[in-house]
Amino acid sequence: MGLARLPRRRLAGFYFFYFAYLGAFAPFFSIYLKEVGLSPVEIGIVMALPAVARMTAPHLWGWLADASGGLMRVVRVTTLAGALCWLGMFAGTAFAWICAVAFALSFFLSAAIPLVDSTTLLRLGERTGDYGRIRLWGSIGYMGAVVVVGYLLDLFPVTALLWIVLFLIAGTLALALSIPETEAPAHTEATTLTHVLRRPAVVALIAGSALMVAAHGPYYSFYSIHLVDHGYTKAMTGWLWALGVLCEIGIFFWLPRLYGAYTLRQILIASFALAVVRFFVIGWGADSLALLLFAQTLHAATFGSFHAAAIGIVHQLFRGRHQARGQAIYGSLAYGVGGTLGSLASGYGWERLGAGPTFSLAATAAGLGMVIVLWKLRLDAHAP
Repeated sequence: MGLARLPRRRLAGFYFFYFAYLGAFAPFFSIYLKEVGLSPVEIGIVMALPAVARMTAPHLWGWLADASGGLMRVVRVTTLAGALCWLGMFAGTAFAWICAVAFALSFFLSAAIPLVDSTTLLRLGERTGDYGRIRLWGSIGYMGAVVVVGYLLDLFPVTALLWIVLFLIAGTLALALSIPETEAPAHTEATTLTHVLRRPAVVALIAGSALMVAAHGPYYSFYSIHLVDHGYTKAMTGWLWALGVLCEIGIFFWLPRLYGAYTLRQILIASFALAVVRFFVIGWGADSLALLLFAQTLHAATFGSFHAAAIGIVHQLFRGRHQARGQAIYGSLAYGVGGTLGSLASGYGWERLGAGPTFSLAATAAGLGMVIVLWKLRLDAHAP
């Protein structure tokens, strides 16, 4: 089915604000946590909580969306709840309180991307290659946020981050309210969801993706701290984050051609291989700006092409009314379990081993994920 221009712009706007919120939160919240006195292990625990929430919450939201027939209705309610939860961050800096607020925020906001991805893919129909042209606005939002917030935090106290995040969540809510509902296609296949989940290709995709997400644990939890410890300013830190996202935007824009030249499986395997290189370079080459610049260009693969190929495969493997729950299950297991393990392990690794060995373990996790995908992920011959 065609994707009308107005919903397309609103979907792009939603991605823009949601990922701008993540661009303010993910790179800089650890700096805020360090500022208010949390230890590396405590920072690792807090930064793991969004992933912990994603282990369970998307199942609930996906089930509610399927039961109610309203993907965007669930997104609107949960985004509003997330904005209200974030207000609690202004009330205190005790470790337990920050944990409670961070978990509640993530519990509600974890509904957004799986359900909006499902909405976008349903509107695109068979033109899944066009997903990147819409999703790249999320990357633009993320890039803009990491640059602007980096400068702002050099000029203002780190506590300004709380107000910035609140504004961006409010923008996300405004766009969610404007996106119309999209009906899922009739459930044409008799295969149960449990049967789909037992397929070797599904197991391999989720296990490999979980390892890839876990490999990013040190990056999302400690990359900014890593750079500041090596003498880079917060503004330069923001530009390095932005470079990675700029390359991600490029890969999303190029996605239709990439889909035409390679299979999704090939794209996925190449993304894993480049992740191994990237995390070794970050761990041991932080004193060299040139090496860091090179490593950030690989974000095009370790997130951009990886994410696009993975959700494209999910779209193939989960058909009909399995779509919303399939995306939710993939997100909760790959990003929930993988993100939780990666963030927790990075906190302990950072404190006990240091930066280089911790990023080396990240590279190893990405390599193991590639082995699993090579071994067990097989798609139909007609799949793109």
